[in-house]
This record gives sequence, C-alpha cells and structure tokens, in this order.
Amino acid sequence: MNMAARVLAIAASAALLLPACGFTSNPAQSSSPNIVADIIVTSTPVYRPLAALRGQERFPQGAQLLLIHAGKAEPLVPGFAASADANISFDASTMLFSGKQNAGDPWQIWEITLASHSLRRVIAGATDAIRPLYLPAGRLVYAQRTAQGFQLDIAGKESTWLSAPIDAQAGTTTLALSYLPASAIPADVLLDGRILFESGFPLGSGSTPEMFLMYSDGSGVESYRCDHGQARWGGTQLASGDVVFTHGPTLARFASPLAHEAPVAAPHAEYAGAIAETASGAWLVSAKSGAGTHYSLASWKPGSAALQPVLSKSGNDLVEPVLIASRTRPKRHPSALHDWNYANMLVLDARQSRAGDLKATPAAVQLETMDTKGHGVAMGTAPVEADGSFFVKVPADQPIRFALLDQKGAVMRQEHGWFWIRRGEQRICVGCHTGPERASENRVPAVLLRTTTPFDLSGASVAGSAQQATPRGN
Repeated sequence: MNMAARVLAIAASAALLLPACGFTSNPAQSSSPNIVADIIVTSTPVYRPLAALRGQERFPQGAQLLLIHAGKAEPLVPGFAASADANISFDASTMLFSGKQNAGDPWQIWEITLASHSLRRVIAGATDAIRPLYLPAGRLVYAQRTAQGFQLDIAGKESTWLSAPIDAQAGTTTLALSYLPASAIPADVLLDGRILFESGFPLGSGSTPEMFLMYSDGSGVESYRCDHGQARWGGTQLASGDVVFTHGPTLARFASPLAHEAPVAAPHAEYAGAIAETASGAWLVSAKSGAGTHYSLASWKPGSAALQPVLSKSGNDLVEPVLIASRTRPKRHPSALHDWNYANMLVLDARQSRAGDLKATPAAVQLETMDTKGHGVAMGTAPVEADGSFFVKVPADQPIRFALLDQKGAVMRQEHGWFWIRRGEQRICVGCHTGPERASENRVPAVLLRTTTPFDLSGASVAGSAQQATPRGN
C-alpha cells in the first residue's frame, strides 16, 4: 500500500469514530499550498510547553492527536483517553507517541503502524513516560518520570541493521542516560546521532530552559551553545543542519559556523516551538497572537512577511506538528564506554573559559558530587599543571562539578551547575566551559608528560593528603 493510500485509510477509519470522540467541525481551516504531506498535530485545551521541565503536566486537561488530510482534521487514536508527542519513523511507516489508554493510566509509549492502524505498547510502567523519539538500529529515547523529575532513558537492544524496527521486548531493555536531580526532556535526534534535550540552566540546578546535547549512550553531555541567558526550547534540526528553536515571542537558530544563536526574522507571534520543515522549505509552526488566544497551526516560508493559516480549532491549542514523510536516518553512535564504576577526565587547559581566560594558573581543582539529599560533597582535590591541564578519575553516573583553587585554597572559578560522566567514559575537555566551538592547541598537555595515571577523585581511594577535601572559598 503506498503512502497516499495509507493516509486515506487512517482518515477513513478515524472518521467513523468521530462522534464518540466529541470532535465537531474545525472552523477557520485552510490548506497551505506549501504542504503536500499529511500532518499529525496535538490538540489540547491547555498547553504548558515548559511544564515537564518542572516535573509537571503539559496537558492538564488532556490531549488528542489529530491527522490532518486535505485540510480536514480527524482523531488519529480515537479509542485513547489521551495522546500526544507524535514522532514519525524514518521510513514513515510507523509512529511513536505517548498515550493514556484509560483516563487513570500514566502516560505510556505506544507505536502505531500507519498503514494498518495497529497499535502496540512499547514502554509501560507505573509513572509517566513521554516524548519518545526514534533512534537508528531499533532503539528509542524518551523521558521517564522519577522522584527527581523526568530523566532520559533509552530502550531497545541495538541491532546491527540500521533500519531495524523497535523490538517487541524494547521495554525490558532500558538504560538511564541522564543523572541529575532535575528534569531532562528529549527534543530531537540530530543527523550526527546525538540527542538534543532540554533542561534547566545551569544544568541540574537552574530554572532557565536551555538546550543540551549527549550521545546515545549518555556520554559527552554538553551545552549546545554557551551564550546562555534567554529561555530557549523546542529545538528541531532542519535539513541544512541548523537547529531552530523558540524563546516564545521569537524564533532563533543555531548554525554550525556561529558560536552563538542567530535570530530568525519571523512574523510577530507567540511560538510554541517544535516546528516541522516541509519539502518546499516552508516551516509548520504553532503560533498565537497573544495572551488569551490559542495556538493554531500555520505555514511560514523563511523570508516571507506573514504566516499562512493551516488549521485552527476553537478552544484548543494545536502544537507539536509532524509530517508523515520519510526523513534522513541519523548516524549511529558507536559507544566506547567500559564497564567500570568510574570515568576518566582530561582537561587540557582549565584557565580557558568563555567567561574570560584566567591570567593565573590554578594550583588545584576540587571535585564535588551530590549526596542523596541534594547537598554538595567535596571528593578531594587534584593538582593543576603550569599549562592548566589536569587528569582525574571521577565517580560515574552521578552529578559532579569542579572548582579551581589558588595556592591558599580559595575559589578562583567554579561551576554553578552539574553534569555527569558515564561509567567507563574517557572524556577530554578543552577548558572550563569554553564552548564547543573552541579547538585545543596541538600540544601534549603537561599532566600527561608527568603521568598517564589519573589522579583518583572517585572516592575509591583517599590516600595522600592531596586527595583530602579542601574547604571551598567564598
């Protein structure tokens, strides 16, 4: 069955169940000439785009996935009490979504086959599982509610076949990817295989929405860009490789050559984020005119002066549009983790920072981790070489952060947020929050000329006075 026939079959079956779902005619609809593929969108009376970052409900009055075909919208999963978070497979044959089969159920992850409309539950549990995204080789990433907020998990046994479907037993093969006392929500899977996710800045302790990256094994976590300040969320990668996101009243983008965000000259509106790029280059956006109004679906061609209406529904927000169309499969990330209970971290020059390079070389670096009550615990200090380099062994899969100390033990610079290193990860950083665009010098760091054994700050050994906790300065 070809794609056109699949979509028509879905629309026809949904139409038969329309009265039972409480949907009536959708006023003020019109089709955009820029859009050929069918669209799936989430309809909800109340949408709180940043609620999940606070561990709260984004759809407090429920939500329903709609299929838009030929300018008409019908429920896609009419038998469900709630559905949202559509993500189309790379070959456009299936779709992941989060749903509640019954009103009292937690959000769970489901997959629908678009040709036959058949359903299967992929992730089930006692707490909410939301925002599923396909990964290559038969896996998915999603956010699972925990006592610390939503945490990133990956599910499915990785296949040697890049086009492998998600295994029926995927829910029994899960791996935690994030290790912070704060929520992390997946936003997109980039073409290079990394996972784009949203969390608060500073990471693990702040409340300003920001975008971060990690590999599909949870390693290499970093800020997408280091020009922090404005709230930004709803990141989506375009075919060009740029990532478009929203501040709410404006849109902006990250482009590869730039170390900071670039504004997008879009029409004035309030944007919900999570756009979809059409084959013609137009963007599907959720936008509203201001407070007291609802998000509707519009098409916008970059460079044009106005939004073109696609669909609105009285009393409802229409958000998170996706196209039923095949797309480029991301690269698979080959994990290099080891089955250790620690990780190694090499910093090439701790003096370097986007906040301005230190003129004096720190005498030591202090590692801090977090106890079960959220309190910082100093794990000890390690020497910093004259060129700013240090090499340390750190505890894995838990929040950590560093502070640079002078000869008297006073803090010269410190991290205010947290990050984690996966078990068995071997990580190299240019400096302290230097930004991903800054390359290192082509030289061997002095610490490796002195020793290739990392200084142990993992807590496994506290021998030697240099590894005793050093009081942090003010």
